[in-house]
Amino acid sequence: MPRLTGLAFAPALLLFAFLMPAAAVLAQEAGSPMILPVDPAPLVAATGEGEVRFQIEVADTPEERSRGLMFRERMPENQGMLFVFPQNLPVGFWMKNTILPLDLLFVSDKGEVRAILPGVPFSTDTISPGEAVRYVLELNAGTAEREGIAVGDRLSHPIIDAASGG
Repeated sequence: MPRLTGLAFAPALLLFAFLMPAAAVLAQEAGSPMILPVDPAPLVAATGEGEVRFQIEVADTPEERSRGLMFRERMPENQGMLFVFPQNLPVGFWMKNTILPLDLLFVSDKGEVRAILPGVPFSTDTISPGEAVRYVLELNAGTAEREGIAVGDRLSHPIIDAASGG
């Protein structure tokens, strides 16, 4: 039987090194929610009825934006997730693997709410405002209406203010 050298194992080790991270990601995506730290600064919605404050998690990397609120079973009433894109883009969301019914607020680079659309749990239908936006704020379903948030209202947060010059 021929003796195997370290070089003979190299292809197998490379394959193992490639597949292990992929397996870890798949295991993580198979049902565990992503919990991001709550940002220390509140997000403020200036509505016709006054200001409303939310604690937010910020999803600003491609991986965080793709995972979002999937597999979450609950979210506090005054909390949301702000999706931050590098520039105004035409965006589309779906609710595959998302248990929570949500309000999706599509927000311009100036912080203006351009559309508020419902997110139906587990739906693979695309949710899109039909225009380019820089941010999407996900809140528990019904929050926008209950708090008086409407299209045209302005959202303020250090991330939004820095990009909008406000």
